[in-house]
Amino acid sequence: MLNLKTALLLGALLMGGNGALLAADPAPEPQAPAKPELLVEGGLLGAISSSIDDVQEKLDLNQNLVAAWRLRADRAAAEVGRLVDQTSERSPWSVARDFLMLSGVWIGAFALLTLAGRWLVARLSRQRLIQPRQRLQALLGYVIPYTVPALICLPLTLYFSHFLQASVGRALALCFAYATSSGIFSTSVLLCVIVMFNVGHKRPAVRIIRQYCPAPLFLIGFLAALSDALTSPQIARQLGGNITSSIAVFTGLVASVIFGLMVVRLRRPVAHLIRNRPLAQRLKQPALQESLRIFSGLWFWPILLMVLVSAINLIGAGEDSQKALRCALFTTVLLIGTVFLSTVLQHLFKSRSSATIQRSSAYKERFLSLLHALLRMVMAIAFIEILGRIWGVSLFEFAQRNAVGRAISDSLSSIGLILLMTWLFWVVLDTAIQEALKPPASKRSSRQPSTRVKTILPLLRNAVKIILVVICAITTMANLGINVAPLLAGAGVVGLAIGFGSQQLVQDVITGLFIIIEDTLSIGDWVVLDSGHAGTVEGLTIRTLRLRDGKGFVHSVPFGQIKAVTNQSRQFAYAFFSVQFTYDTDVDEAVELIREAGQSIRDDVFLKYNLQGPLEVFGVDKMDLNGVVLTAQFRTVSGGQYAVSRAFNQRLKKLVDNCPAVHFAQTYPQPVLLPQRVAQIEEEGALPKAT
Repeated sequence: MLNLKTALLLGALLMGGNGALLAADPAPEPQAPAKPELLVEGGLLGAISSSIDDVQEKLDLNQNLVAAWRLRADRAAAEVGRLVDQTSERSPWSVARDFLMLSGVWIGAFALLTLAGRWLVARLSRQRLIQPRQRLQALLGYVIPYTVPALICLPLTLYFSHFLQASVGRALALCFAYATSSGIFSTSVLLCVIVMFNVGHKRPAVRIIRQYCPAPLFLIGFLAALSDALTSPQIARQLGGNITSSIAVFTGLVASVIFGLMVVRLRRPVAHLIRNRPLAQRLKQPALQESLRIFSGLWFWPILLMVLVSAINLIGAGEDSQKALRCALFTTVLLIGTVFLSTVLQHLFKSRSSATIQRSSAYKERFLSLLHALLRMVMAIAFIEILGRIWGVSLFEFAQRNAVGRAISDSLSSIGLILLMTWLFWVVLDTAIQEALKPPASKRSSRQPSTRVKTILPLLRNAVKIILVVICAITTMANLGINVAPLLAGAGVVGLAIGFGSQQLVQDVITGLFIIIEDTLSIGDWVVLDSGHAGTVEGLTIRTLRLRDGKGFVHSVPFGQIKAVTNQSRQFAYAFFSVQFTYDTDVDEAVELIREAGQSIRDDVFLKYNLQGPLEVFGVDKMDLNGVVLTAQFRTVSGGQYAVSRAFNQRLKKLVDNCPAVHFAQTYPQPVLLPQRVAQIEEEGALPKAT
């Protein structure tokens, strides 16, 4: 049966090769293209441009692919004929017995170990430490019943194969045992990696992947391992080198197609795993979230390209046709290992940051985040280097032994060093500014950020950010080989023209700069401007002042229009009281009432925190036609004078109403008799009693 299938396959390949060979007409040799002209000289772009011609010269397409496959098909057909015609000392039944015996050893051992593993997992899942951890249970459910038996059954089958004579049945049984063990092992390991993401909103995507992946993953691992086993010298001697290599190419192509279809089928669940992060991390790192969103939509294209390259290399009829498949398998393993290591690293730093957030400083947290980012970059560079070595290319050797490589590496190293130093400087400065602006844990703490600090530091932070971005952009362009001298000269000319054309803007900026430096006003102050605007300072830009008045309206005033500022919110204020009494009022009694009202305010649990001293009674300030004027004042905190004044007036009014010897003065000549004065006059007989 095997010989019949092999003959049919080789016949199909032979017919396809003959048809393609007949359809191919000899084409004239193309003329060598002219060397491309260098667009940029010097720097990274110049090095890349100078290397394009070398790369084009090294590109060589194999024109004899069809002829090579035709030759291989002829040789495979001859080997099939020899297998059919040769006489063997052993009967076909003994060969089939060897195959069934070794296959039964592997199947029996795997079945027993799988049952024992499932029983052990069921026992362990009831343990107190493992029962609440679902991911750990899933990992144990894959490792113990499948991964460990797959690792044990293959050496056991190899050991039993030594008791049998060398035959085709024994070789095929070992091939299928190796392929099945590899398929189960690779499937269980990949599912263990997928289970690591089974948390939060990623659970639906993980469930879809776990439902769809086992069968395709097993087929991919089985076919890839079978293709690798068929190219071994022992199998090649038994069946023939051309037969085994042709079947290996076919199985490798099928594995590549299945892998590509699986990647396309799972592109959305995997994209969900890539971009789905906790809300706090998405809000804290919006740039990284946007990068992950873009990468999640493009992640499968490089893998499909890798599958296409491996398929093309498999079709190539060289002696090392399986090298491309092995490279593709190693690439897949490398990709999975990198993802697993990145996940472990992320969980490690996340757990460390959550464990030390209460006892570590902000600098330590930021530097840990920076270290995490640097480690991920190093991991990415190592991934690219190892991937290149798998496919026969080394970036480090290219950078050391090639002049173009040295130029590119020097430019990239300079750019990376500049970005790293800028990043470090920004982390230190931004952390210092955030710590200075951070309010203390206790509201009564003495370490309160001043309003001047709240005003200047955000402007300083934005200015430093702009300066760093400009410096990095200029130095990066210089290292890329772009001449930045005309750009700087043009920027200077444009800046000079803007300065002459917008004198009012420059005046606003300079005036605002001095207002901020001199601490004339700050965010939260109540100010009155000479232009008539008054309100609370809500924001300061580099050119304008934003005020919100008592009615809730917002006014934006350019700094150049501000000539005088009255700031009513600095250090302290005075709640000044001027009270007018009649001439028949007992002045000493009025002073005592004023002191009593002031003492009641000092005893009030809500108002006493607004006071910065006792009540100062100045006595009789003046006398006029309306009466005697007594004055007093409280020293209060900034902004607290209004509440104190309203409370003092209310308390003094109640005290005067209950004291017959003290009376408020009335505007002359319009007397208004109060109820108590009317009753007193009626008792004296000056007025008739009301009926």
